[in-house]
Amino acid sequence: MDEHSTSIAHPPSGASPLSIAMIGTRGVPAAYGGFETAVEEVGRRLADRGHRVTVYTRGSESREREYLGMTVVHLAALRQKQLETLSHTGLSTAHAVLRHRPDVAFVFNAANSPFVPFLRARRIPVALHMDGLEWRRSKWGPRGKAYYRWAETHGVRTADALIADAPGIADYYDHQFGVPTELIRYGAPILATPDPALLEPLGLTPGGYHLVVARFEPENHVREIVEGYASSAAQRPLVVVGSAPYSADYTQAITAAANGDDRIRLLGGVYDQDLLDALYAHAYTYLHGHSVGGTNPSLLRAMGAGTAVIAFDITFNREVLDGDGEFFRTAADAGAAVTRAEADPERIADLAARSQERARAAFRWDAVADHYEDLAVRLAHGESIHRTARRARRRADEWDPAAS
Repeated sequence: MDEHSTSIAHPPSGASPLSIAMIGTRGVPAAYGGFETAVEEVGRRLADRGHRVTVYTRGSESREREYLGMTVVHLAALRQKQLETLSHTGLSTAHAVLRHRPDVAFVFNAANSPFVPFLRARRIPVALHMDGLEWRRSKWGPRGKAYYRWAETHGVRTADALIADAPGIADYYDHQFGVPTELIRYGAPILATPDPALLEPLGLTPGGYHLVVARFEPENHVREIVEGYASSAAQRPLVVVGSAPYSADYTQAITAAANGDDRIRLLGGVYDQDLLDALYAHAYTYLHGHSVGGTNPSLLRAMGAGTAVIAFDITFNREVLDGDGEFFRTAADAGAAVTRAEADPERIADLAARSQERARAAFRWDAVADHYEDLAVRLAHGESIHRTARRARRRADEWDPAAS
């Protein structure tokens, strides 16, 4: 058992079917991020095991009321950055409390913690999935950062269980609040080799390019990657997939860094999943600059695709890769790592094989579903950290992920 986890590593035997609600994401079908993928992959498996799974969904093009064995409840949301998630979660909570009454609720995103007490008041036990260190993201202004820090504290004090998706996140809540978390990972998709013909319209060939996939936000270090690559003597082009919905200035800085270098290809957002899989699977290396999340789905996707990784040097990324990657901190580091990678194809092939094997062994959706099921059963039978965690206080000294 992992030192951070309070759950067992196998599903309970002979457990009665439960009614389980999943609240706080865009829902299913998954077409957005890590939370949505987790809801779909875990929810479908729990439904296959006989549990009644209800997923609250917003903005889906599909209006079907059932998906992969899960009941889908479509509710509205305010189309405004600061209020979209909270408004939808509020409506979802009202539906769960007044009409559904599940045995257990999984609420995703610490920002949704204000709604946890309403669920618990109706004797619905709640596991709150704490995301990465959201208050460190540059897209939030001072009020947004302050809200996320408050929401973390409120979630710690009100939920029956806290879910962390990486040991570093578990360390953070232990250090800051002295509370236990359930360490439950994401799974990694293990990709069969996608059709390389999908790359032809982009003028790319298998193994012939480096890849970045990220939102254009400073904490994802896309600018440093582009600047470092531009200063290198790399021969393979750098393909950059992503955009910045809230940061035009940062996008302009990236564009300026790439300007005049015909080796750098800025593709913008790519929403064709088959093409995205092909880009991951056929890249020579994947450059991963994320620094404030836990177990990042983009990193897992690259690992599952069997692609060698050059990652920002932080505890989250080193732990996920188990050290099997190249690492960088500065633009100069990134450029040097790309240069070394092109000079040593045997090492890159070895790193690629190791990362896929790590993904296959340590990040399995079946095991993730086992942990969710075990936690749901324990919560339904009265287990809770609330009695002790409700008095938790945040420590004055900040937690340093680099020192974890």
